Amino acid sequence: MRIPKRYVCLFLLPSCALVQSRVFAQSGAQGGAGNTAVGDSLPVKRVVLYKTGVGYFEHLGRVRESQDVTIPFTSGQLNDVLKSLTVLDLNGGRITGVEYGSAAPMDRQLGDLRLPVGEKASLTEFLGALRGARLEVRSGTSIISGRLLSVERKTRIAGGTTLEVDYLSLMGDNGELRTTELTPAFSVKLLDRGLPAKMDRFLDVVSAGREADVRRMVISTAGTGDRSLFVSYISEVPVWKTTYRVVLSSKAKPLLQGWAIVDNTVGEDWDKVELSLVAGAPHSFIQNLSQPYYSRRPVVGVPETAQVSPQTYEATLIPSFAPLSGVVTDPSGAAIPNAPVKAYSLSGAVLGTTQTNANGEYAFQNLPEGPLRLEVSSSGFRTATINGVNFSASKPVQQNATLQVGNQSQQVTVMAQAPSVMTESSSLSGGARSLGSGAALGGDLPLNGRNYQSLVKLPRGASPAQPPPTPVATARAQSESAAQAQDLGDLFEYKLKEPITIRKNRSALVPIVQSPIIAERVSVWNERSGLPRPQRALWLNNSSGLTLDGGSFSVMEDETFAGEGIFDPIRPDEKRLVSYATDLALIVSSRNNTERQRVARVRFDRGTMIQESEVREKKTYTFRNEDTSPRIVIVEHPVRPGYQLCNDIQPAETTAAWKRFRVPVESKQTKSLVVEEARREETTFAVTDITSDQVALFVHEKSIDKTAEDALQKIVAQRAVVADLDAKSSDRDDEQKQIFDDQQRLRENMKSLKGSPEEKKLLQRYTQQLDAQENRLEELRKEIQQLEAQKEAAQAALDKMIEELSLDVKL
Repeated sequence: MRIPKRYVCLFLLPSCALVQSRVFAQSGAQGGAGNTAVGDSLPVKRVVLYKTGVGYFEHLGRVRESQDVTIPFTSGQLNDVLKSLTVLDLNGGRITGVEYGSAAPMDRQLGDLRLPVGEKASLTEFLGALRGARLEVRSGTSIISGRLLSVERKTRIAGGTTLEVDYLSLMGDNGELRTTELTPAFSVKLLDRGLPAKMDRFLDVVSAGREADVRRMVISTAGTGDRSLFVSYISEVPVWKTTYRVVLSSKAKPLLQGWAIVDNTVGEDWDKVELSLVAGAPHSFIQNLSQPYYSRRPVVGVPETAQVSPQTYEATLIPSFAPLSGVVTDPSGAAIPNAPVKAYSLSGAVLGTTQTNANGEYAFQNLPEGPLRLEVSSSGFRTATINGVNFSASKPVQQNATLQVGNQSQQVTVMAQAPSVMTESSSLSGGARSLGSGAALGGDLPLNGRNYQSLVKLPRGASPAQPPPTPVATARAQSESAAQAQDLGDLFEYKLKEPITIRKNRSALVPIVQSPIIAERVSVWNERSGLPRPQRALWLNNSSGLTLDGGSFSVMEDETFAGEGIFDPIRPDEKRLVSYATDLALIVSSRNNTERQRVARVRFDRGTMIQESEVREKKTYTFRNEDTSPRIVIVEHPVRPGYQLCNDIQPAETTAAWKRFRVPVESKQTKSLVVEEARREETTFAVTDITSDQVALFVHEKSIDKTAEDALQKIVAQRAVVADLDAKSSDRDDEQKQIFDDQQRLRENMKSLKGSPEEKKLLQRYTQQLDAQENRLEELRKEIQQLEAQKEAAQAALDKMIEELSLDVKL
């Protein structure tokens, strides 16, 4: 298919990233592609480097007629190229074939020669491997020939010295066996047909191991005239790295500078290539496609992990929300109803939308704390934009707005009622130094506009009346990033604005980020970190609008190094805590207090009494600030399942493992933070098992109220009635059983009296007793029936009382 030059081609890489590649004009003006001679390599024109250690490469060059083009690769590159190669003739030609040098493993190649000789065979081993071959051996003036029988080593003693000598045995054509010593002057000639060629091949294979690892891919084309040839593939490359500079100043907003470290190790110069750096985690793997496969088990490497020493902090899981409200009026003070109010972050993202009510009032309840911008509009009025609205979760913020009469497309921009301070100042008036900051490090001459000129030495003969150099801070702020950032779905790309040249086996440091950023200087205390002191940190709010790739960062405070650290990738408008130094000015102590509270609630439900009590734990953090400047301390308190905060303090934010509290500590002052938490405990009792003694104990402990006490006493009394009836019924059963036993005894006695003189008299007596017992048994049966009926009724009444008992009492 013929592809016109003006079209744009899209290729889907194996890493699932959609990459756009430009089609260059034949003249070379667009892509700089010159004529490519026969057999020449196509120049690299575009490189995209990924964080997973792979790179996407585009080559573009000119071919003529049916020309072959060669691209060199290493064996490691070839595997990735084979599974990602794309070749296009952009002017109607066609690709007739792609070839590359295949190489079997050395042991496989040596095995194919059918020579039992290893890669590192000695002379003796080599001759022993030729056993049975026809040889001609010259040793001095003697010449012997025949088939090699053996090579053996013997010990010989000469002049009191023991020597080990190698002997070679040959079987001549006449059947004569001859042996000769292998002296330094001997030579061997191979007489078998084809054997010298095999030895040449053996030496070629062995010597190839010392050659450079280059696998040349030849692309064959067919067509007419001059044409443009496009080749793309992925290849393993070093992971590009990111490093940042956070510049803090008491006179300007914090500035973030980002640099990318790029390594060119592919063995080819990158001459004016379009370079893009992609942050993300596309999947990639190595598959050994370049070597012949012999059905062996695959080799799976052991995963490598890197341990990072600097401490990092978790990202926000539950942000802190702050209320924001106000009234929108016209110039006369009348309320404007139904006016849309929108809140934006500094990067332009919409944080919330609402509108005023009939009284002109609006309110936001779920805005994240921090700086934002408000936009208020209404038909017949100019749109009002309020910048610098800054608030925290500790107190509500009131921000009113007055709309001027005019066209809605017109805008009026004002500052908020209480402008926010972006960072705290680490320096004091009068030049006093401040512990824990970097302002006074390295001497008393910071590199600012006032002192920098005195440090510059003028060259000989130069006029001292030259204009002063630009201050370092000003020059830093005026510098621009060399990269343009954009989202690629789940990935993020830094694309260099201008082509770059990096020679092979060289590296480059490329500026990719230059943006003001919101940064608050704080001190972080985490008792479980094992560190003796709090850490000096920055609470970054990524207001740059860019995704910041993870990497190391250095903090420059008033043009002096103040510390460094590492942070993970940060998305736009994400807030992240990063530490960079130890705060030696803060002294910390903490103590615990656990208190078990009495029963606070009792519930009865379906025959179960549930008592709820609380275990309260109090953690007190105490900070002493010995510095001459105030501190904002961020306390990381652990998140524990089942515990809820009891006091009025609320965390500034919550992560998966920590609650972060903000504690301001003034200079030379001591401040405490008390975190009180409670965990609910439940104790369950079966109402049917509660005794009168337990009821008395509950009353004594005040764990039930009067209503619950009366209900339990009624149940206990009813249980006593059921128990009494059950006891009476049991007594009747015992009496009945005793009568049965006595009757059995009487019947046995009557059997034994047959034929005796006392038989008549005793039979009469026993008959009377049996008659009386039968009467009593009849009475007992009736009594037992009555008692069982009474017990069933009493038990039913008890069950009903328990079933109907449903109380929920807070004590």
